[in-house]
Amino acid sequence: MLISTDTIQYRTYIMKQVLRKICAPILNIFERGDEEYIAKPINRKILMVISVLFSGLASLVFYLIPTKTDVGYYLPVFIFGAIALVGVIVGVLGTDRAVAKIWGNRS
Repeated sequence: MLISTDTIQYRTYIMKQVLRKICAPILNIFERGDEEYIAKPINRKILMVISVLFSGLASLVFYLIPTKTDVGYYLPVFIFGAIALVGVIVGVLGTDRAVAKIWGNRS
């Protein structure tokens, strides 16, 4: 059974809308407002690269935590992981306004 490209594009669109609804509390923070912004295509790519780097940093810190230690050692893992998660959500699902707001690009 072959699936047409229109069907794949439709399913991708629907999936993106569902994920946008799930992540709406995060996206609404960055997408609200009426002020003008400058949207550069490279900003989204840089945001994704930085998010991957923060994810790697969180994984590395988690790996290097000694066993049977205080819970406080997990705070950097949580912070770096949260930054990576927000960056990926805004980078993949966010509008140009959200990406510009993360970078502080306003005209």
